[in-house]
Amino acid sequence: MRSHDYGRDILSGGRARKQIPEVLAEPGLVVEDPASGFCGAVVGFEYGNVVLEDRRGGRRLFPLTPAGFLLDGAPVTLIRPPAAAAPSAPKVSASGSVKVQGHRARTARESRIWVEGIHDAELVELVWGHDLRVEGVVVEPLDGIDQLADRVAEFGTGPGRRLGVLVDHLVSGSKESRIVGGLRDDNVLVTGHPYVDVWAAVKPSVVGIAAWPTVPRGIEWKVGVCDALGWGEPADGWRRVRAAVTGFRDLEPPLVGAVERLIDFVTDPGEN
Repeated sequence: MRSHDYGRDILSGGRARKQIPEVLAEPGLVVEDPASGFCGAVVGFEYGNVVLEDRRGGRRLFPLTPAGFLLDGAPVTLIRPPAAAAPSAPKVSASGSVKVQGHRARTARESRIWVEGIHDAELVELVWGHDLRVEGVVVEPLDGIDQLADRVAEFGTGPGRRLGVLVDHLVSGSKESRIVGGLRDDNVLVTGHPYVDVWAAVKPSVVGIAAWPTVPRGIEWKVGVCDALGWGEPADGWRRVRAAVTGFRDLEPPLVGAVERLIDFVTDPGEN
């Protein structure tokens, strides 16, 4: 005779009940509140609630309810670390944002950030690469913006498919300002900096010089700079510049602000 299994829940259908994992709410851990869609890093606790901060610096309090948060898309129960454990300060990325620990890069958005050249793309990746991978934003070099209007039309913008464009030498009366002035698309944001080349958006002291050299008209700017400083070919000069930059503080504020506005634009939660 078959013995009865009195220990099994007859309502379970023979399947084990799925356990919701418990995760320590350590500083820098990024989770999402599924009810509001607010996504942010743990920065502390107030009145028994966990405090989350999003990448724009906005903070909100949430109760530590069972299965109350999503971590990498899966429900978890956040547990407050023991009071005896001194909280460590959240690690900061090169851009100054809270660094997300153990986060898998999200699937790339349809929105994009375009920059003029490969050096612009490498510099943006160097400083904002962590943020871009967390947000799922791809940066693409254009090799100049002379055909910008055609490229935008070919891309096909729309809701959830935005373009952010970073432009060098975006000053009144420049060729770049005339090209940008012809764009009329609410799903495109163009920002820029006043420097003739993205190298010059790196603070001179960072690369060990008092100021960037003045290059006469008719001479390619990077060539003239390398000749004046004895840096060899532009490829050698770029390696020197890139190696000197460790974070956003090494860049001039107009470039930092321009890139931050583009990231905010293409990651607007109302659009993606």
